[in-house]
Amino acid sequence: MSSQRKLRVGIIGAGEVSQVIHLPILAMLSHLYTISAICDVSQKNADHCAEKFHIPLSTVSADEVISSKDVDIVFVLTSDEFHETYTVAALQAGKNVMLEKPITLSILSAVRIIEAERAAKGARVFVGYMRRYATSFTQAFKREVASIPKILYARVRDFSGPNAQFVAQSGTFQVRNTDFPPEASKARTEKLNALFAEAFPNKEVTPERQKYCRFLGSLGSHDISLMREILGSPDSVAGVSVNEPFYTAIFNFRNKSGEPFAATYESGIDRVPNFDAHLAVYGEDKRVHISYPSPYVKGLPIVVKVDELNEFGEMTSREVLSSYEDAYTTELQELYQCVVEGKEIKTTTEDALMDLKLYDEMYRKYDEGLSKQG
Repeated sequence: MSSQRKLRVGIIGAGEVSQVIHLPILAMLSHLYTISAICDVSQKNADHCAEKFHIPLSTVSADEVISSKDVDIVFVLTSDEFHETYTVAALQAGKNVMLEKPITLSILSAVRIIEAERAAKGARVFVGYMRRYATSFTQAFKREVASIPKILYARVRDFSGPNAQFVAQSGTFQVRNTDFPPEASKARTEKLNALFAEAFPNKEVTPERQKYCRFLGSLGSHDISLMREILGSPDSVAGVSVNEPFYTAIFNFRNKSGEPFAATYESGIDRVPNFDAHLAVYGEDKRVHISYPSPYVKGLPIVVKVDELNEFGEMTSREVLSSYEDAYTTELQELYQCVVEGKEIKTTTEDALMDLKLYDEMYRKYDEGLSKQG
């Protein structure tokens, strides 16, 4: 193992997901990765992470990370509005990119990333939809769903509860410094406004639309992407409900027999510390359910539950646990195989674009509701 090539990582963004997830896991995967540089708009955040994880270079300059000769792959772990900027810059520098979901907030922005990747002549982007790499999903859940002759209904749910409470108990001791330069807030606002204008062309970018867009990009992108992998893209959006902080939708699908069925999407954030995230698929004689715990609490298993009618007409129930390995660890092992061994990337930029196209349909359905109200 010691002779194995290590990928040299440059990290842009030293906030929550970096401190609580990526840095600890990269440290545990030290036989595959070494962290060469870290950047954040807060120098104190960057310095804290550099000291804690023994990272040689700590900086507030993303360009310094991207241009470093000691960086093979750039992890873009910033807020959504900076994803395009840093991903395109890294690709133009010939660097592979691990881009935390969502890819970005508008279709046009995603297309620009895709075009930059095509022009990069070998550098690739891996979009971090970690739930799709969980072993219980890729093995047990997909296997059990494939045995359902005719899907009748599906449900996608993500009620995540107060994330800060899980983070506080994660054992990662995150710090939140606020030594941001005065121009940082202005740059963030300008980028966000430009993306909102692209996401809602010729529409007033109301606070409600902004929150809808940000929500789908954050919590929603996990579930919509997971749904697409197991069911494909829906034929249409039957309806949406936008009641911040909860959002719902009904999608129209067709099963293997060509018969229509619906999938409901329900997601929101309240203050109840119960992380309820799952995907369930229903057939005539079988129900398959995968439940995701909070990724901020280590060691919680991702379990698949199967309820079905057996050959004796009896209801049977069983649980399947393919692995105790958390989804982020599995994802970063897959990333290594894609970059070093040339394995095909599942969560590509083109795949991520499909989420944004579906969001666009959801926005249209939301607009139809507003027109009827008017």
